[in-house]
Amino acid sequence: MILCLVFCPALFAQEAPPLKFEKGVTEKHVMIPMRDGVKLSAYLYIPQGKGPWPVLMEQRYASLRGKGSRLSFAEMAGHDYVVCAVNYRGSQQSEGTWVGYRDLQWGEKQDGYDVVEWLAKQPWSTGKIGTFGSSQGGYAQNYLAVTQPPHLVCQFMIDTGLSLYHEGYFIGGAAKPNRFKGMDAVCRVAAHNRALMEEWFSHPDYDEYWQAEDCTLHFDKMNVPCFTVGSWYDFMCVGSIQSYIGRQHKGGPNSRGHQKLYIGPWLHGRFNKVNKVGDMLYPENANFDMMAEMIRWFDHYLKGKRNEIEIDPNVRYYVMGAVGEPGAPGNVWRATNDWPVPVEETPYYLQQDGKLSTSKPTAADSFTELIADPLNPEKIEGRGFPGARDARVVEEQENVLTFTTDTLTEAVEWTGNVKAELLVSSSAKDTDFIVRVSDVYPDGRSILIIDMIRRARYRDGFEQQKFMEPGEVYKVGFNVGWLSQIFNKGHKIRVTVCSTGAPFYEPNPNTGEPITIEFPEKVVVAKNKIHHSSGQASRILAPVKP
Repeated sequence: MILCLVFCPALFAQEAPPLKFEKGVTEKHVMIPMRDGVKLSAYLYIPQGKGPWPVLMEQRYASLRGKGSRLSFAEMAGHDYVVCAVNYRGSQQSEGTWVGYRDLQWGEKQDGYDVVEWLAKQPWSTGKIGTFGSSQGGYAQNYLAVTQPPHLVCQFMIDTGLSLYHEGYFIGGAAKPNRFKGMDAVCRVAAHNRALMEEWFSHPDYDEYWQAEDCTLHFDKMNVPCFTVGSWYDFMCVGSIQSYIGRQHKGGPNSRGHQKLYIGPWLHGRFNKVNKVGDMLYPENANFDMMAEMIRWFDHYLKGKRNEIEIDPNVRYYVMGAVGEPGAPGNVWRATNDWPVPVEETPYYLQQDGKLSTSKPTAADSFTELIADPLNPEKIEGRGFPGARDARVVEEQENVLTFTTDTLTEAVEWTGNVKAELLVSSSAKDTDFIVRVSDVYPDGRSILIIDMIRRARYRDGFEQQKFMEPGEVYKVGFNVGWLSQIFNKGHKIRVTVCSTGAPFYEPNPNTGEPITIEFPEKVVVAKNKIHHSSGQASRILAPVKP
């Protein structure tokens, strides 16, 4: 979603040059009317021939005029579909006021619904509509499903999300104002984005405002088959997995039992599902032909082809293992009827001297200190999650703590949701805690798999803020992320804890005052403690596969 696209240039200021598409596909710009008279900018890719054809639709705020996007839309159309790519209200050339995703949802304006029904009525349309898209285009599909347009038949989502508060704007309770300022670039009127940001920051807690953008409250209204692709090296994997679980078990009759989930060793994106990921080169079996699978899915549901996709396993997931080590376990696909799979939740305790062990600490009073200085934060570079890469450049900084197991004498598999339970104290009213999990190779490389942040004021939930008293010990518990990883014999498992990591995580001023769009002049240096004693034992809860 926003995380990888905020810096898209305003390409709508000049029209893209003509392209010649294969199979006689033609491209046409249209303005699609909404129920309130506003028109959305869309591009149609129309196959050669007489039609009518089923229609595939994607909604996004990012530019639709990049060469790669246009060629992929035309390639889809070459399989005898009309493809419609449409920009959100207020973005690019679309009319109206930019309000992010809000007018795609179930309020007075339902732009996704209106686009689907407009497409169904066109003379070149069979009236059967499927939707696709990744990230922002995944969110849009979840919102669309709740509105139940009559002609929506099926969906295909990649690296998706459900709740903009939890998975977008306030991840772990931590805001990212500098990142979202970059959304000016996608807006038809840049000032609309700043106005929307002011609205967001007037609702720092998960309240009714954010409930209105939370699909997890409306699974019962989702009523179409959906194929969902997730990526292990992507914090939004939580949205992909929750989308599958919610639709499969709580959806309408056409949703329950008609979902597919496919999770691989990839980064966030669409056509990057290949075996070269960050620093890692997985076997060839990690390559995934996204286009072929999308067409297979749509051919079945929109054209009635008997290609047996409906009897494929409900869930297929890639168990990651060590790379470059012949005979290492893992790096294989598994199939299962549902998710999550049975595991034994196993505590790994943080210990003094940077140890990580399944044995509970015995020391009566033990802790490790770290400093959170908002003006001199520790560094986590980049705007996208730096997974599948060596994390030592982060771990070797002064105020980054590492807790590492002894060398493993046998392989250990974690498959499922990893949770953190930190016992902490601080000199400040508020501060952040970042937890990361890495696979440490015998040569010292620490390959990052998952990480997550939690703002201490939201340690008891996002509905209200609770500030800390100096010296008091509090439990900060949160989900770190999903994974399926076999840590090979001879490797080590590492948990990293820090309180700053900029620019990836924008620093907390630590004052306990309301978070503002512009960074405040007043900040506090927080002196934090991670406790690991017998009575106050910080730990990771790992999903160990028996």
